[in-house]
Order: sequence, then structure tokens, then C-alpha cells
Amino acid sequence: MTVTKHEFFKPEKISARDKAATTSEVARQIIETEAAERIRKTARLRQLREAKPIMPDPVRQTGRRKTASAAA
Repeated sequence: MTVTKHEFFKPEKISARDKAATTSEVARQIIETEAAERIRKTARLRQLREAKPIMPDPVRQTGRRKTASAAA
């Protein structure tokens, strides 16, 4: 098996416009994937939150403050 330079190097150069188009497409795919994951996660968390029963906040009793005359 003979080794030629065509096996290791691309014989043609890719234009800057093609590189930019490829980069843009890959970036859009990544952004769309992340947006879909974010929407799915938000929906799941909303469903869990809505399934949780609503509990009123417990009322804390406040203690009396000790004043200087009461402490003495």
C-alpha cells in the first residue's frame, strides 16, 4: 500500500464563506438543542410544582422582647 499526500491532506481549500456557513449551521443546531432541553426542563419542573400540594406558611410566634427594666 503506497502512501500519497492525498490521503493525509485535502487537495482543495475550503473557502471562508463555506467555513462561516458551516460554523453558523453548527451554532444554530447547538442553540436549538439547548433551547429544546431548557423548554423540556421548564415543563417538567412546572409539572412537579403544580403537583405539589399548596401548604400555607406556618405562622411563627414572636416572643416578647426583654427590656432593660424587665431584665433587671
